[in-house]
Order: sequence, then C-alpha cells, then structure tokens
Amino acid sequence: MTDPYADIRPYRDEEVPQVLARLLKDRELLDALASFRLSEMAANWPRLARWLVRRGLRRQLKGVGSIHDMQMVIKTYVEGMIDTTSGGFSVSGLDHLDSSRPYLFMSNHRDIAMDPAFTNYALHQGGHQTVRIAIGDNLLTKPWVSDLMRLNKSFIVKRSVNGPRELLAASRQLANYIQHSLLEEKAPVWIAQREGRAKDGLDRTEPVIVKMLGMSRDKSSQGFGEHIASLGIVPVAISYELDPCDALKAHELHELATTGSYEKGEQEDVASIGQGISGQKGRVHVSFGQPLGPEYEDADHVAQQIDRQVIDLYCLHPTNLYAYDMLYGEHAPRPGNLYSEAGDVSREAFEARINAMPEAHRPYALAIYANAVVSKLDLAEEQEPVHYPC
Repeated sequence: MTDPYADIRPYRDEEVPQVLARLLKDRELLDALASFRLSEMAANWPRLARWLVRRGLRRQLKGVGSIHDMQMVIKTYVEGMIDTTSGGFSVSGLDHLDSSRPYLFMSNHRDIAMDPAFTNYALHQGGHQTVRIAIGDNLLTKPWVSDLMRLNKSFIVKRSVNGPRELLAASRQLANYIQHSLLEEKAPVWIAQREGRAKDGLDRTEPVIVKMLGMSRDKSSQGFGEHIASLGIVPVAISYELDPCDALKAHELHELATTGSYEKGEQEDVASIGQGISGQKGRVHVSFGQPLGPEYEDADHVAQQIDRQVIDLYCLHPTNLYAYDMLYGEHAPRPGNLYSEAGDVSREAFEARINAMPEAHRPYALAIYANAVVSKLDLAEEQEPVHYPC
C-alpha cells in the first residue's frame, strides 16, 4: 500500500541505518562540520579534517539503530547547549497533562531550532513522548539538512509550492498527516502558532494555521469544535531571558520600517539557526497550558484562546522589564506577578548589550523584549488573567 505521507513524514526506525550511511558519505555535511569543529585544519588540510569528522561521527553513531537512539545522541548536545549557553532551564504546567495521550503542542515562535528543541527536552524530562516537529521546506536547503531533521522526528511543511491548487493539496496533506499522527499513531506533534518567528516580540496565532488543521475534519460527522477538541491542542509559551538573534531581528525590523522591504540573504536562516543554538540565552522557561475543548465556533476563536494562554503563560524575565522601562519610562503601568526568578542578566549588562547595536536599531531591539510586558497589560485589560505559575 502506498504511503500518502512518504515525502513529508519523519523517518522510521527501519530507515535509520540507510540514512546514517548516506550522511556519513555526504561531503557537504562533513565539510560543514569540519569548518565548525576544525576550522583551521579544514582551511589548510580539508581532506584530513573531513576524514577526522567522519571517523568521529561513525564512533558517535555506532549502535544507533532507531529514532530513539538518534534522539538520545541529540539529547547530549541539547544538555551541553543548556549548560554552556543558558543561565538555567525550567518548566511549568506539565503536571496538568496526561502523559499517556498525544497532544498537539502549539507554541509561540521566537527561535527556529530552539523552540521545538526546548519543548521536546521539557517533555522528555517530564516523562512524556517527544514530539514530531513541523518544519518548513524553506529551511531544508540541503539534502543532508532534511535527513538530519527527519531523523529527529521532523515532518515537512511545503511552503515553496506554487499555485493555489498545489498549495491546497499540500495543506490538506499536512492537516491529514497531523491528524493521522495524533489519532492513529498516537504520536504528539509540535507546530508554531505562526509561519515565521515573532521578530517583534508579539506572540499572535495566525488563524490560517487553525484553518489548515480543520481541513482534516469530516464535516458530515464532526463539528468544528469537536474536531479541535479531538486534536488536543495545548498552547505553549517559551520565554528566553536573552534572544541570541535580537540584533539580527532589530536590523530586519529597522529595514522594514525605513525602506518598506527586507531581502533575506541566501543563508540567513541557517545563520539564525546557528546563532540561536550557540548564542547566550540567559534563563529559559517553557510553560504548558490547558488543552482546548469543543466550545469554539471557528478558527478565529481558537486563535484568540491560544493567544490568551500563550500571553498569560509567558514567564517574564527581568530583561523584559529593563526593556519596558527603557522604552516607556520607569513609571509606566505594569501588570502584576511579573516573574518568579531573579534572572541571570544584570540591568547594566542588558543596557550594554542594547547600546552595542546601532542607535537606530535599539528601539526595535528593546521592543522585542518589552512587547511581552505590553501583551500582558493588554490581556489584563480584556479579562482577569489566569496567572499560570512559572
């Protein structure tokens, strides 16, 4: 029987040995790793550097015969990254979720690679299954990148298709695959609340994402709200004390504001992924919300509820307050229960970070942090917030 999701789904256990063998022969991957790990040797003796990288990879991947085995290798890198680039990692809300059932985790989107990585690590540490991760094909610029992502339970979102008919078919295939994962294969899924990062610090759900999810509904037998409840959508808020890409985002926002357009460089997303992984993050917190029920009439209402939970779940750090004060003044109104941690970054260090950027970029950099406070103020005006602990 033909697999309708063969071109987008993650790899399966039986495919792992063949994919790993292919990766160990991929010259582009080996050269990329050599440039990162052995830069001087790669520049002067590329064949030797490539041979050393291949030998090291082969040793590290020895005995890896399943997706779980591969994720345990990745786990060591994530833990090393947390130790070296963060001031601490904390989680809240998982105790309200049933570890025996799969959920569709829909999170805010601040970092290309680290948002799903931190969500996955939090779930693994909490005794939950790791997720299948939605990733746009615009990020899969090389075959080896696609192989690596699909070995880590990533599935492909076809953003580069041309024409309305092709886009409709790709969206329906994606919706059906997500439903198939959750209801048939009992595998949890991670998807961002929007296409592209919230570079201005405003976390808002795009209703088109919810509409896409609705394309898997059997309209003859299931209402819209019932379908939403069956997917087990859980809002997730990920907060970083420092955004490793704040200067890059501020530059882009300034260009958009002053010229009306911004042309992304060919490898800019790859550079952002690298900066997000290796850059300092301060303290990082992942908050899990409550599953959505059947009471929603349309995609707009679902998006609004996800927004409410994400904004309320978002764990503010002192850097958010520093930026808010710098933009609006220390006597500007503030919401209550701002944060539960002392923070890892002093005001002086944060101000120095901002002041190191071009002066014209600074307001945009500050807004990346301050808008989380603004969103909480707006939510408090609309309704009494729940104040999930963080």
